[in-house]
Amino acid sequence: MTDSGVLRREWEDSFEEIYEGAVDEANPPLPLFQKAYDGAIIATSYAEILLNKAIRRYGPEHPVGYPDTGYYLPVITAYSGEQVTKLGELVPILNRLRNQIKEELNFLNARLCGEATAYAAEIIEAVRYLKGDNLHVAPWTGFLGDPVVRRYGILLVDWTIPGQAVLVGKAKSSEALGKIVTDLQSKGFMIFMSYEVIDQAIDAGCRLGIDFITFTTGNFTQVIHAVNYALRAGLAFGGIPPGERENQRDYQRRRVRAFVLHFGERDEVQIAAHFAAIFMGFPVLIDHELPADEQIPNWYIPHPDYDTMVQVAMEVRGIKIKIVDIPVPFMVAPAFEGEAIRRKDMYMEFGGGRTPSFELVRMVSEDEIEDGKIELVGPEINDIEQGSAISGGLEIKIYGRKMQVDFEAVLERRIHDFINYGEGLWHTAQRDIAWYRVSNDCVDKGFKFRHYGELLIAKFKDDFPAIVDRVQVTIYTDPEAVEKKLAEAREVYAERDARLAGLTDESVEEFYSCKLCQSFAPNHVCIVTPERLGLCGAVSWLDGKASFEIDPNGPCEPVKKVGLIDEKLGIWESINEYVYLNSNRSIEECSMYSFIERPMTSCGCFEAIMGIVPEVNGVMVTTREHGGMTPCGMNFSTLAGSVGGGVQTPGFMGHGRSFILSKKFISADGGLARLVWLPKELKEWLGDDLRKSAEDQGLGADFIDKIADETIGTTAEEITPFLEEKGHPALTMDPLM
Repeated sequence: MTDSGVLRREWEDSFEEIYEGAVDEANPPLPLFQKAYDGAIIATSYAEILLNKAIRRYGPEHPVGYPDTGYYLPVITAYSGEQVTKLGELVPILNRLRNQIKEELNFLNARLCGEATAYAAEIIEAVRYLKGDNLHVAPWTGFLGDPVVRRYGILLVDWTIPGQAVLVGKAKSSEALGKIVTDLQSKGFMIFMSYEVIDQAIDAGCRLGIDFITFTTGNFTQVIHAVNYALRAGLAFGGIPPGERENQRDYQRRRVRAFVLHFGERDEVQIAAHFAAIFMGFPVLIDHELPADEQIPNWYIPHPDYDTMVQVAMEVRGIKIKIVDIPVPFMVAPAFEGEAIRRKDMYMEFGGGRTPSFELVRMVSEDEIEDGKIELVGPEINDIEQGSAISGGLEIKIYGRKMQVDFEAVLERRIHDFINYGEGLWHTAQRDIAWYRVSNDCVDKGFKFRHYGELLIAKFKDDFPAIVDRVQVTIYTDPEAVEKKLAEAREVYAERDARLAGLTDESVEEFYSCKLCQSFAPNHVCIVTPERLGLCGAVSWLDGKASFEIDPNGPCEPVKKVGLIDEKLGIWESINEYVYLNSNRSIEECSMYSFIERPMTSCGCFEAIMGIVPEVNGVMVTTREHGGMTPCGMNFSTLAGSVGGGVQTPGFMGHGRSFILSKKFISADGGLARLVWLPKELKEWLGDDLRKSAEDQGLGADFIDKIADETIGTTAEEITPFLEEKGHPALTMDPLM
């Protein structure tokens, strides 16, 4: 047996341990296994019929695939590694899976029947997409493209979203189904729905759609889109190479934490699909009593009580959620973080450049704060006309024995997250351009301005117990008071900026590590410096410092700069030693300032990826939001699959968006002058900051106009004439390689 064969056998043996003892071998549930077998035969036969019809109509060379994904047909990509692009390539794959359906009735074969059913469903859906049937027709979402995976996938695998709930069938009533959906949403779950439960959820008035992380995939085999979403999370954020089937199954069981709730009658195909879930490590709960010969403890479970169904599913799956009791009339959960409030649904707003606004966190002394106090300066919301844009602002005073002035900005940035957790509340931006909206529904439920305070007090104390002891919140809606406080806030912002401007890599004695992503990229270590934020864009040097103060045993810790090896590349003996020990001894050297020589590893949650474009002697950057092709010949998803997972890839590197503005941006390789291509959206997002950075580095404010984007071209050949015409400096610099 080859080394890879030995490794695969070890994975299979390891994964089988979780099933040991699940089935009483003396009394196995043979009727259940028989139905799984029959369902797999039906599903694969149906897939064969549809596939043969499609080949006769379109030909075996006809392209096949889902829109907006770089993972081809993700179930097949993840499990077998085959990158299917043509109809004819599906025939041997389907035949292979049909051959693994065995007549011998046991738990192992039932799960293999489930795997075959998952393949069949993926093939059926791929054929459906040839004709354009039922593609994103409301209320169905159908296949969810990679941008949606990138938007929520990291939250799923780092357990900000506690798990994935797949709801199928038809519940006993719309009202009962609605309560379950609301319960799951209030706990922050990602929800996938198929069959009649979708109509029932609509009838119950549930909030559905991408913004609420509640995906209504459709009927029949469209439930496979819950599976291919989860598998792409493993590919993208777990760094699991395509084809590592057992590694992927293990990751799904450990990190995705999904379960299935089936309502109403079951047929053989649905039971086979249940075993596709069990094959991935996801238990199935049925909403009615089952005979003993159709039950598997901890895996196939009857539970007719709707009131405790979610609780039992969480217990079986090992999901524990810390519930904070916040006295507000609306739900609070990450599920509402993506909620958009359109103008027609808005009761009132303030800020966003439309009206004066501010938000300010201040560290105060013990005698300057009254813990838990919430004060409103100005009119209450019921005294404001519906649809109004008012002046508004929030001041949050914080006292803590371990609180530091440098932590003010760190905590201030969390206002964005905490407000958006509120159902019917919306927030974007920060400081004096912060933008707040409240929905009509939220006001109808009883929202008052003090509820901003209740929410923030609870979340600051819960998330930062080591540095936050007391919190006081003042909400300003009086225009004169807002203007006065806004002037004070701007003075504080200016003081912070001046203090941070002097915070450079050379001015500090230590950098900070961040190992938050090691749960899904075990060999990755972020080294965060004052001039290089974490790859996710969310962890600055001050964040690392604050995190260490909050929890010295947490993901961030100081790494002293000792034993300088190469000043230009940014290599220190102490950092090499730290990275080596904390990357499972896989990375021996790491440079801070180069993407060519021993670059820092990439996890999977990076905001952007840079890649070398040798034809023009430069570097391009693409982002999660840009799904198109790039001049290095790969889109973001393909790049992420190559670069992520904690590997060191010279010439490619994940990073945060704003790292482009840093003086240390690939400074060892030529810095900002190497940047030849950006997506238009990122160029506009960086905007004036990029112009200023270019000017500060002697490139001129017009340098941004020399950078190509997708409107110029997406290949090296297409952008070269543009770069030559503009006189881009990269063309005359020393060769990168």
